[in-house]
Amino acid sequence: MTTAAQRGTTAVTDRAVRRIAERAADETLTGQGSKATATVHGRRAQVALDVALPYPAPLSETVRDLQEHVVGRTRELTGLDVPTAHIRVTSLTAVAGAGGDTAKPQGSVGRTPRRVWSRRRVPAAVQAALAAVVCGALAVDLVRVHAAHRPAAVWRVEVVHWLSQHGPGDRSVVVTGGLTALLGLWMVVLAVAPGLRRRSTAQAAAPRVVAAIDRSAVEALVRDAVGEVAGVGGVRVRVRRRVSVRAELLFGERAEARAEVTAAADGALRSCGLRRSHGLRVRVAPAAVWRPPAPESESETQKPAAPAVGPRPEGTA
Repeated sequence: MTTAAQRGTTAVTDRAVRRIAERAADETLTGQGSKATATVHGRRAQVALDVALPYPAPLSETVRDLQEHVVGRTRELTGLDVPTAHIRVTSLTAVAGAGGDTAKPQGSVGRTPRRVWSRRRVPAAVQAALAAVVCGALAVDLVRVHAAHRPAAVWRVEVVHWLSQHGPGDRSVVVTGGLTALLGLWMVVLAVAPGLRRRSTAQAAAPRVVAAIDRSAVEALVRDAVGEVAGVGGVRVRVRRRVSVRAELLFGERAEARAEVTAAADGALRSCGLRRSHGLRVRVAPAAVWRPPAPESESETQKPAAPAVGPRPEGTA
């Protein structure tokens, strides 16, 4: 009879634990898909999962149930000690027909704003701080004068004395008034302008949900889509009110390449689901190594002529 040391040991690899964790997650999140990473140290395993959760759903309860199920199934099938499963939610997938909200047209639920409005925290904080300092100092001085019967502060006396000696036509008064008017105009612009120009709103499948996408992400998606067109080299994309695409053509027909680039860029923009339609301007410039393709008639004339086949003369073998 062989001893336990002679029979050997069973080692569970990182790949096996990763596959088991992914399968356990798929048992809980049917059809959502997950990607796991696992590390085994002796009899202990660390598991992390990137998952897409269904929406709408209670996220905290769903994540907690997923953690318990993955940890339990991994322990059961591998025999390893799995303390916990680290879950990272990468996206939310709308469930078709959930509550009947996704089947309704978006316009009947509520209006999605065309732009994402900024809260203007920095300008508001600066304005509030300046107003608090000036008004607070003036209030403290007035309280000291009327309640404690103390003389007015030196700075307030000097300000009143200076104002009494300078009228509306004085240069310093005009400059100060102009700067104050510009500051007020700037605050009005901040109040009526949405801000966050680098973000564009996208159409949301769920009601009362405002989704936004950064313009750099849109530029990257359009650039990747255009870069897959055959014959296209460098691609530059700029998203403003209009999407400008500039592609460098390495080989091929210029008109056909431009049509394919336009179709690829338009498809990428449609996939982003932007609420505001952007005009598309495409420019395909030939590179230094580009040569126009030869015409078909010229290529046919350059083909070697086939030898003529005719009746053999008499007396030849």
